[in-house]
Amino acid sequence: MKSLRTPGNCFSHLADYDFTPNYIHVDDTEGGSLRLHYVDEGPKDAPPILLMHGEPTWSYLYRKMIPGLAAAGFRVIAPDLIGFGRSDKPSERSDYTYQRHVDWLRALLDQLDLQDITLFCQDWGGLIGLRLLAEENNRFSRTVAANTMLPTGDHHPGDAFVQWQQLSQNIPIFATGKIIAGACVKPVTADTIAAYDAPFPDESYKAGARQFPMLVPISADDPAAIPNRRAWEILSKMQKPFLTAFSDKDPITEGGDAIFQKRIPGCSGQAHTTITDGGHFLQEDQSERLVQLILEFITATSQK
Repeated sequence: MKSLRTPGNCFSHLADYDFTPNYIHVDDTEGGSLRLHYVDEGPKDAPPILLMHGEPTWSYLYRKMIPGLAAAGFRVIAPDLIGFGRSDKPSERSDYTYQRHVDWLRALLDQLDLQDITLFCQDWGGLIGLRLLAEENNRFSRTVAANTMLPTGDHHPGDAFVQWQQLSQNIPIFATGKIIAGACVKPVTADTIAAYDAPFPDESYKAGARQFPMLVPISADDPAAIPNRRAWEILSKMQKPFLTAFSDKDPITEGGDAIFQKRIPGCSGQAHTTITDGGHFLQEDQSERLVQLILEFITATSQK
């Protein structure tokens, strides 16, 4: 598999992102390997909090959350999905499949031997993370789902998503930073926009960013439909604590929290929250609130 690697100097002057880079190598399924980057802060023997980003962001999205969670005594791990951030970027759009992304992140869990995980997932971080939650359930203790979904293709994805999917395929320049800024409520600085652009020196690095919207199952015969239905079968019986924290200003995932609350037994009795003044990328808009929510949730659901 041919891939691109963003030059390190592209990441040399990012505001509030001075974390030490960490890497593993994952099987590219074609006889080679890809380098996957992850942030790993806090005590290495502490219970891990896994922060999973989506499209078209990277671990920079969590820069304002990582320090507070680590200071509370947790090991905080924020990977860059293959195709994003400091991770390698396969050059062909056909290299990106839903299943490969699940398997590449599974390799991270295996190689780091993560146990007792608190999962925080947003956007594609949920489409991948919730599959892992179902398939590697013994590794996880609790989940916070924010502005995400686990579609099976059996229902219409909503007009807002269809509009985004069409836009992502038709715009000549995929302006990552401006796209992200446009999905936030609070103003996003020019430096922050530049940081979201940093992994992609030119359009050739954006095969994954372009392809991701097309990997969301929107038809019943999609390749991911069957494994996602299997995941729902497991999640619909799961008693482990599951908290929803959707924002109030995200038209793409609006109402998704009610689906999780209805279908997952672990949602019962949890302090489900609507994050006010938050757009799709609520980590940008309400990072302090999310840190507080995650820590309170862990305290409330930990074995005494």
